[in-house]
Amino acid sequence: MAQAQDPPLESSVGTVCEGWSTPLTLHNNYWLRSHTVSKFMLVRDNFKPRRDDVILATQPKCGTTWLKALAFTIAGRARLSFSDHPLRTDNSHNLVPFIGVQDTGGDLDRLETLPSPRLLSTHLPLSLLPPTISTAGCKVVYLCREPKDAFVSRWHFENKISTGAPISLEDAFGMFCQGRSPFGPFWDHYLEYWKESLARPHEVMFLRYEEMVCNPIKVVRELACFLGAPFTQEEEESGVAEQIERFCSFDSLRNLDINKTGGVDSAGGKISLDASALFRKGKVGDWVNHMSKDMGETMDRLVEDKFKGSGLEF
Repeated sequence: MAQAQDPPLESSVGTVCEGWSTPLTLHNNYWLRSHTVSKFMLVRDNFKPRRDDVILATQPKCGTTWLKALAFTIAGRARLSFSDHPLRTDNSHNLVPFIGVQDTGGDLDRLETLPSPRLLSTHLPLSLLPPTISTAGCKVVYLCREPKDAFVSRWHFENKISTGAPISLEDAFGMFCQGRSPFGPFWDHYLEYWKESLARPHEVMFLRYEEMVCNPIKVVRELACFLGAPFTQEEEESGVAEQIERFCSFDSLRNLDINKTGGVDSAGGKISLDASALFRKGKVGDWVNHMSKDMGETMDRLVEDKFKGSGLEF
């Protein structure tokens, strides 16, 4: 039976983990891709959040591309049309830049030049962002995913971008359950934003991927309200929320030419890949087609233990 172990206690920069597509380095209790550590260290000290910023935060492989498309379309619906929408010609990662990632237009100097309100994104845990995120008044939308599905998506993606030997499911599972995955441990990442959403519910929205799949229209409406742009009665009567949901659906995004033939930079610009790699299945419960029963039970026990008493359940 697969065994889950606690991650190491060391927190200084320098502890390195091999096994994924690129090496990881432990920094302040989180594993970051080694070549990105210096860039992300600058974020905490130099990124200046604004009161009207909206920051989309996710663990990797939890629906980031989908959330970005929805938020971008909802926020810009008054000035953008579906016929020539920017998502038809550009990937959502370029339209909603990652903070501190130059390859998506998110280098800190450029972010300072963007007009307000800014729509930005990050995979960083809350503790690696500036403390002023909690006091500046900006809004944060956090999207999490059932850990077993998030793991399977991570494993597939890492093998797509890896230039070495394939990463076995068993090796990936062991590292993931030890917290040794990009921006992991996933449980601490989830819990930081979960607790912040409980403390500041009007400024931090906590979403689940499964909610977006099961009731996307409800999420579209809730997201519009949270962003301060609820749908008007006229928009409701003309079906704008439904149009946005259809345009930004997983299948619709996957079938756009830009996402079938275009390219994006991954792993902090170290690896280029086809945009189609960002779209696999997007299904809830797909883990059963890849993980053994023992693996599933091991992960469930880990999740129960790590989230005990927090109110966050899967």
